[in-house]
Amino acid sequence: MLSVAHLADPGNADFVARLVPHIDPDTIMGARVPALRAYAKESWRERPGEVAEFLQTLPHRLFDENMLHGLLLSQSKDPQQFLDGAEAFLPYIDNWAVCDSMSAKPLRRDLPTLEAAARRWIAAEHLYTRRFGIGVLMEFFLGEAFRPELVELVASVTSQEYYLEMMVAWYLATAVTKQPGTALPWLTQEELAGRLSVSVRRKAIAKCLDATRIPPETKDLLRQVRATLPR
Repeated sequence: MLSVAHLADPGNADFVARLVPHIDPDTIMGARVPALRAYAKESWRERPGEVAEFLQTLPHRLFDENMLHGLLLSQSKDPQQFLDGAEAFLPYIDNWAVCDSMSAKPLRRDLPTLEAAARRWIAAEHLYTRRFGIGVLMEFFLGEAFRPELVELVASVTSQEYYLEMMVAWYLATAVTKQPGTALPWLTQEELAGRLSVSVRRKAIAKCLDATRIPPETKDLLRQVRATLPR
């Protein structure tokens, strides 16, 4: 059976605990992501049977085991295995770090299936399933596969959950960088921007202002918009 015990780093555990403050610190061993990623790769290569057993063992007790689980799924060579595994694992994710470390890369060559899955996840009730679905659209559907309706889909996500609002804001800011003609009006034109909460608009604008690939004139416009928003 796979184990993360040999990757424990007590010094890093304190740092991780500060990043995910609502997670029981006793479940955090402090394994570093590069080490977990390398262990996942090695395990797929040398111990695929143990990988399969580990992926069937839910829920895990340790934060680091959940991190490893997501990274193992991300490295799967079998798209259906990833999809089935993600459906089983997503309901157990309880923090942004595990959520954001998992990638739907195994399905990148089947975008219709991936989009359908992302839409299903975004429509779920579980916070981190929804966050992951938005992340999928951000990672795989802001380039050649982009369609304006996907921005509207994400913009329609409403929640007072901080980690979901932040994901919507992150998506919108990334979309402004990669698809400004479609995405920027969602932050600057009241007809569209008015459909977003003030909180999401503020968070998205803040991320845009921090971005290095957004031109100064766009940032000036966003500052002007931000100045008009209620506090």
